[in-house]
Amino acid sequence: MQVNIINFDGKAVGKIDLQDSIFGLDARADILHRVVTWQRAKSRAGTHAVKTVSDVAGSGKKAFKQKKTGNARQGERYNVHMRGGGVVHGPVVRDHSIDLPKKIRALGLKMALSSKAKEESLVVVDSEKLTAAKTATLAKQLKKLNLDSALFVGADVIDENFKKSVANINNVDVLPTVGLNVLDVLKHDKLVLTADAVKAIEARLNA
Repeated sequence: MQVNIINFDGKAVGKIDLQDSIFGLDARADILHRVVTWQRAKSRAGTHAVKTVSDVAGSGKKAFKQKKTGNARQGERYNVHMRGGGVVHGPVVRDHSIDLPKKIRALGLKMALSSKAKEESLVVVDSEKLTAAKTATLAKQLKKLNLDSALFVGADVIDENFKKSVANINNVDVLPTVGLNVLDVLKHDKLVLTADAVKAIEARLNA
């Protein structure tokens, strides 16, 4: 598959060949769903917790005497049905991550890239490097290129001027190749790769 390489002015400055084994696959919803589920589960902190009866601080003194109070008898003042008592069956600290084979993760990323290419939502630019950090200027260029919702992927190191310029633009994110993932690819309308990022992605997924 061959696509044009453009600059931020929208002019074609060359062509690049994309490997069909990475950018030419038929996407499967079940594979993408498994990878997104794995990714979202892995990002959950799992630090939610509540206090059970044994965790609530206080004395073990009986709430009130057994008889002649008009109240139902109570043995503990910190039982689950008492005000200020513990919580029953509440969340506990746990690890939400699930296992997913590395081959499935790699296949999911290939399919996400392929889906963008098939939808003609994949753009290749010559470079993301900017001479100065100017958010307003970059925003105008992206609007001309119809990149209102886009994920930019650079090589190993992202240009600092570009990172600063894009930081305050809504629905536009930037990642190095090592951070490329299925969820971010799918939640943006367009995927923008630099020419160096294409080579780095192909090297990563062919390893």
